[in-house]
Parts: sequence; C-alpha cells; structure tokens
Amino acid sequence: MTGEHQTLALVLFSGFVAVTLAITTWVSRGRHGSAEEFYAGGRLFSPMENGFAIAGDYMSAASFLGISGLIALYGYDGLLYSVGFLVAWLVVLFLVAELVRNCGRFTLADVVAARMRKRPVRIAAGTSSVTVSVLYLVAQMVGAGSLVALLLGGTSEAARAWTVIGVGALMVLYVTWGGMRATTWIQIVKAVLLMGGALALTVLVLTRFHGDFDRLLRTAADRSGHGAAFLAPGLKYGGDWTARFDFISLGLALVLGTAGLPHILSRFYTVPTARAARRSVIWSIGLIGGFYLMTIVLGFGAAALVGPDAVRGSNAAGNTAVPLLALDLGGGADSTGGTVLFAIVAAVAFATILAVVAGITLASSASVAHDLYASLRRERSAPRGEVAVARVAAAGVGAVAIALGLLARDLNVAFLVGLAFAVAASANLPVLLYSLFWRDFTTRGAVWAVYGGLIPAVVLVLLSPVVSGGPDALFPHLDFQVFPLQNPGLVSIPLGFLAGWLGTVTSAEEPDRARHAETEVRSLTGAGAA
Repeated sequence: MTGEHQTLALVLFSGFVAVTLAITTWVSRGRHGSAEEFYAGGRLFSPMENGFAIAGDYMSAASFLGISGLIALYGYDGLLYSVGFLVAWLVVLFLVAELVRNCGRFTLADVVAARMRKRPVRIAAGTSSVTVSVLYLVAQMVGAGSLVALLLGGTSEAARAWTVIGVGALMVLYVTWGGMRATTWIQIVKAVLLMGGALALTVLVLTRFHGDFDRLLRTAADRSGHGAAFLAPGLKYGGDWTARFDFISLGLALVLGTAGLPHILSRFYTVPTARAARRSVIWSIGLIGGFYLMTIVLGFGAAALVGPDAVRGSNAAGNTAVPLLALDLGGGADSTGGTVLFAIVAAVAFATILAVVAGITLASSASVAHDLYASLRRERSAPRGEVAVARVAAAGVGAVAIALGLLARDLNVAFLVGLAFAVAASANLPVLLYSLFWRDFTTRGAVWAVYGGLIPAVVLVLLSPVVSGGPDALFPHLDFQVFPLQNPGLVSIPLGFLAGWLGTVTSAEEPDRARHAETEVRSLTGAGAA
C-alpha cells in the first residue's frame, strides 16, 4: 500500500481512538465506582441505546472481515455463517433475554446460582465464561493484525505484533477506566460507523452492476474459477461426509452459541426492566439482520471485482476482502478515491475491533471478580474491592488474549469466532436452560453441565485439524490430530446437556423446588429482580 493509504488510515485510526478515549473520560467523571455502575452502567440505558450497543458488540471483526472473506472465497458456503449468526438471535429473543434480565445481576453465574449452592456453580460458570471470552478475543486480535498487515503492505510481522499488543492495551484502558458505561457508548458509536460504512460499500457494489444482483452473482461465479459450484452448497463443506458433519457442527454452534456468550448476556443487565431487554433484542435483530444482508453483497462483490485469487494472495484466510473491495470501488490503488475509501473502511474495521474487545474484556473481568474471586474467598467481597479485582483481571485477560492472538494470526476470524460459539453452546447454554426450565435441576447437575461441555469442547479443538496435522493448522509441523472435525459442537453440545442430566439424576441432593418456584416467578414477572 502507498504512503497515502498508510497516512490517511492511521489518521482515521488515531481519530477514532481519540474520540473513544474522550468518551471514556467523559462518562467516567463523577461516577462513584459501584459494582452496578462498573458492570451494568447503572442500568440506565434505553432499549434503543442498548439495541445499538448489542449490535455493536455482536457485529465483530468476524462479521465485517471474516464472513465477507469466506463468501469471497467459498461463495454459498461462506454465506452460511451469516445465516447462522442471525438465526441465533431468535433463540436469544424467545428463550433468554427477559428471563436472564430478571434472574441475574451482572453475570451468567448469577442466574444459575439463584437456586443452587453458590460457590461450586460460580466457579464453574466463571471458568467457562472466561474461556469463551478469551477465544472470542483472539479472533478480534487476529482481525486487527490482518488489517494492519494489509495497510503496511504485509511486510512487517513486527508491526502486526505491535498492533495486537496495542489493541490489547486499549481494551484494558477502556474497561478499567470507564466500565460498562464507556464501553456501551463506544459500541453505539461503532455500530453507527459500521452500518454506515457497510451501507456505502453495498450501494457502490450494486451501482457498479447497475442494481442487477443476478449479474453480480454470475460475475462472482465466473471469476471464482468454480463456475456454478460457487453459488451452490458444497464448495467448502460438501467434499465428503467429514466436511458435511463439520457444517452441521458449525451450524449448531452458531445458532445455539449466541445465547451463551457472556458479553451478550451482560448487556441485558444494562436496561432497567425485562421488557426493555426484550425491546433491546428487537432493535438489535433489525440492525444485525440488515448488516448481514449487506455482507452478502460485499462478499460476492469482492469475488466479482477483486477476485478470490487476489483476496487469498493478500490474506490466505480472506480477512482482507472488504478493504480490498473498497480500494477497487474507489478507483484502484493509485487513485485518490481508492485511497480515501480504503482508509475509511480500514478505520471502521479497526473501530469494530476496539469496541468488541472492550465488551468482551469487561464481561470476562466481571466473571473473574464477581464469580471466581468472590467464590474462592468464600465470603462475598465488598463491591468496591470486587471492582478493583475486575480492573486487574482485565489486564490479565488482555495479556492472555494478546499471546494467543499472536499465535493464531493466520486463521480466519469468522472461523475462530465459530470455536468460541461452540464452547459457549456446549458449556453455558445447557446450564442456563436447565436452571431456567428444569424444576429438579441440582448443583451437581449444574457443575457437570458446565464442565461436561467445556472440557470436551476444548479437548476436541486441541485434537482437531485446527491445531495440528495440516498446512493451515496452528502447528503445521506437528500431527497429533485425532478428532476429524474442525468445529466440536456436534459432539460437545450434546455432551453438555447429557452431563447436566446425568449429574442431576445421580445426585443425592434433593432439588430445592421452593427456590425454583421463586426463581420461576421472578424470571417471568420481574418481581424481586435487581
């Protein structure tokens, strides 16, 4: 890329960082630092504000960079990610949003611990939440590295590494300084920028093809080298039965995983009532649905105008398809329009990453302080002391995410997020649904449900082609692959539900039906909710 690209994009990067730091400083002034303020922003956000923040939290680097790249490389099979990410919100809307808002205070563990022995349940749920958050953070770090590698011409691994470190440092700063209130406003600003940028690119792509979407698809198919197969199922997931099972596994993880993501669940606590939580989800579904429709145009537009070979040549996983598309739409690498459009898109993508990592870091630090630290001390910590631990935890989580982000820098960000969704669906969703809907559920069942999904999911990923046994693996020169699927959800999600059932039916503990009845009334009516 030319010096103009670098200079303009870096100016825009710096401008967004300066604006977000100003927001963080503004909202943190005069705040008393209570747990409710730090974790939930005082529960003062309106449904529309929270809906934009949820959309900003959810539309991550995987959505903007990863999905568009997969569509550009694999056509129809890449499109399946968009479908899975969007359909998942129906599960959230109908099964989770209002009930979680009424039953909990700050974290997933609050919902489960409402009717169980608190210490073992909080430790299990807190461990799972941190694991999911770190996996999700790694995807954002990889996206940041890919973006800056493209900006700098892909020649500087050191610059890529320093970008990952810089993003990690910024996310820790946002969380420790401004808490949920600052994080929410950063996500709202980011959602507006992302929707505006995606809409502008979508209009430009359709204008290039005179509004003829069929012509866009045919051009993409012709340039892909696969012909009609590019627009049909099977290019990535239809080669053999292993690939087909991998697709089923991915679909399960995407559809069921959203309802178990800690940073999404924590957003429901930032509104005053359960009705507001439900309306927040409706707002977010509208925004997210519109955005994913635009990623379809962007992905096929990149295939038609840039070409899969050029996309793959810039980044093997396809993470740079949208910036390259912007460069072409603006007039090419040597044009002023191309330079400006590329820089704007790169800055929006960078804003996307910063906003999402702030939300995930806040959720994971809340789990460490509110669930793990407070439980291991055996006594509930004073709220202010707990908030101090959460701020320290944010730095620790950031350090781990930076290290793993440097290790996984060549993997597709949408694929990495798919792994986080698989762990969330395997460990968090079973215990959440059992706690809300099964009268006889016990403490042992809750602990077994979490570990029975978490451990198999993590172990199967470690033994999968993602980590070893192939040229695209994390460790391409090693081979300890045993599990053939890239996504563990097909096996680990049923195991999570099975472990929860088995732990309950073998438990000597009598289920506390009175507490379940109390929790049920609270979840459905909001009586006694925080």
